[in-house]
Amino acid sequence: MNNTINKTSIAMQICKLAKKFQLKLKTQMQNRDREMQLDDNSHRLIYKILGISEMEGERVDIYQNRGRFLYKYAGAFLEEATTLCFKSKFENATKCKIQNKFSEKPKTFEIDCLVRLDAHEFKWREATTDGDHITKEKMRILSIKEHGYKPIRVVFYYPQRSQAQNIQKTLKELYNNVGGEYYCGYEAWRYVQKYTGVNLLEILKNIANLRSEQ
Repeated sequence: MNNTINKTSIAMQICKLAKKFQLKLKTQMQNRDREMQLDDNSHRLIYKILGISEMEGERVDIYQNRGRFLYKYAGAFLEEATTLCFKSKFENATKCKIQNKFSEKPKTFEIDCLVRLDAHEFKWREATTDGDHITKEKMRILSIKEHGYKPIRVVFYYPQRSQAQNIQKTLKELYNNVGGEYYCGYEAWRYVQKYTGVNLLEILKNIANLRSEQ
């Protein structure tokens, strides 16, 4: 275990990581924009029927595609940044896979960050409303428990829609019922800081402020 945390160093690592993801996201968006210039846009006929102009339909298509990349990279960045916080204090913190003890599909589940017996899952936000998601998540939680670990879910941004919020309440109950832990919103940021000694939210706000000044 590394009990001495260099806060300046971890902040610099996360800043460097943010720049890496920023460049990757920009590249993906630019490539997709070029691809879309060659797309068949005949589907916008239906847009017009529904009262969406050609210009507005084009913007919708562009930002729908950009949005997919943005959500993907936002989640991946925050997961990696959080993992850096854990590794700065726990050198043996690792990502790993465990066998699904209750079904063949999927065969394995991934633990984002295993620290001793604490099996963490990091989510930048949770907007899933699919009922099957609960079934799969229940198998994941129970499999983690069967392997002798404690399932811990860390969700940084709570969903906005009531159906998704209800699912999160159900998931929280599942975690509590097996002796696990569930943190969401402000509690998630506070948990990371308490567990690792790193104020991740403050670091991210500083990076965002620097971006605004550029």
